[in-house]
Amino acid sequence: MTFDNLAQALSQFHFLRPWWLLSLAVIGGLWWYARFRSGPRTEMPSVIAPHLAAALTIGAEKRTVLRPIDTVALVLSLLVVATAGPTWSRQPNPLVSDEAPLVIALKVSESMMEPDIPPTRLERAKHKILDLLQARAGAKTGLVAYAGSAHQVVPLTEDPDVLKPFLEGLDPSVMPVKGSAAGSALQLAQSLLDGQEEPGSILFMLDTLSSEEQASISGRDPASGASLSFWVFSRDTGDLPPGRVVTVSADTRDVEQAVRNIDAAYQAALSQDEKAKWRDQGVWFAWPAALILLFWFRRGWSMRWSVFLFVAVLSLPADDARAEGWRDWFFTPDQQGRMAFEAKDFAKAAELFTDPSWKAYALYKSGKYEEAAKLYAWQDSSDAALGEGMSLMKSRSYRDAIDAFQKALDRDPANEAARKNLELAKYILEYIERTREQSDTSEEAGIGADDTVYDNEAGRGTETQQQSGETMPETAEQWMRTVDTQTGDFLKSRFALENARGPQ
Repeated sequence: MTFDNLAQALSQFHFLRPWWLLSLAVIGGLWWYARFRSGPRTEMPSVIAPHLAAALTIGAEKRTVLRPIDTVALVLSLLVVATAGPTWSRQPNPLVSDEAPLVIALKVSESMMEPDIPPTRLERAKHKILDLLQARAGAKTGLVAYAGSAHQVVPLTEDPDVLKPFLEGLDPSVMPVKGSAAGSALQLAQSLLDGQEEPGSILFMLDTLSSEEQASISGRDPASGASLSFWVFSRDTGDLPPGRVVTVSADTRDVEQAVRNIDAAYQAALSQDEKAKWRDQGVWFAWPAALILLFWFRRGWSMRWSVFLFVAVLSLPADDARAEGWRDWFFTPDQQGRMAFEAKDFAKAAELFTDPSWKAYALYKSGKYEEAAKLYAWQDSSDAALGEGMSLMKSRSYRDAIDAFQKALDRDPANEAARKNLELAKYILEYIERTREQSDTSEEAGIGADDTVYDNEAGRGTETQQQSGETMPETAEQWMRTVDTQTGDFLKSRFALENARGPQ
């Protein structure tokens, strides 16, 4: 944890159940009484010489040594603090990604072709982007390329295979205008993040910034919400506006630093979301207590009554909802489920979670869409109805998904994610029905499998060639192989057209 992250955590530190801290006064009083006030005190007769009385007194020289009551008080204090619910971060919404959406603004200019960072600054930046995608597997990532003008290369997507072929085609020759328009790239990147529910980040990968670019970036609206960071691919970093700056390295330290910066900004933004729940961090205080308990079985550390306490704990009725194993002593089922979820073991997380929202989301991530939809259906929140609709969409039950999204909007008309997915589900259903009707019409007319047909009676419109045995490509990489022109040529033509049209 960096110093900035530590300062941020300390500023947000508080207790979810602070009334438990009153128990510390009781524990302190009992410790003081047992330590200094209790115990037999035998006074030697005055006729005995002082040096003989000291020799006959057992344990007098060990009064300052750590005693069992000290460890008991420390363990109880740690457990009380853990029960009070210390927290310094919020839980992300289980219906959205647990990682921040990221838009990469890559500078594609002639200066990025310098070989001072071999093979070139641009090629090294491309390699680092691939490493970043791997480190943030499953997170939404978009790409913007800029030189004298800025252009969207790939919108936000969770599939890195969509981004890779376009990344390879980027070169200064595809950019329609020479120069460096970081301000335009910033505006374009921000527009990609505006439709996202969770707070996002913008990462500039560049070599230098002019004074005009610094002024345009520094003067951006602070209420935009997106955090800003820079990844410098140059031996001379120069002056950069205030923000998180990463310098390129030969190993993966720069990638790790970039990921930490994005995560830190994401957590800082989540802490400002009043709707998000605070994450109970009591486990960090329970672990030291469990470690100290191990010393109770050492000679001279144990107390006779601790045996009765140990037996009493074992005699407590077991919670049927707990998972089996040693983790039950230290973690709740939801905490165990969260650990499995963060380890990408979604099937195990679904078994461990007792919280219905997290359990349904784990089922959704593990591919059990029908089970997730049923569990979401029992919950009465707008987000739960949104999750039900997304699960039904994945299982291709589009009519039911439309009903679920509409239910989410009825519960919360401001739920933009439900509104957008409702429009998408209606579009998909309409497209399927229209395609099915056209297919039925073609069969009735006796059109062959290899015939050319048109989408209207006048013979004008979209021309469709149906070939027997032909299947659509399933991945972005397979789709790119079907494109006759090179990716660079495609980007060059698209960027030139966008530049000719001007700002939309």
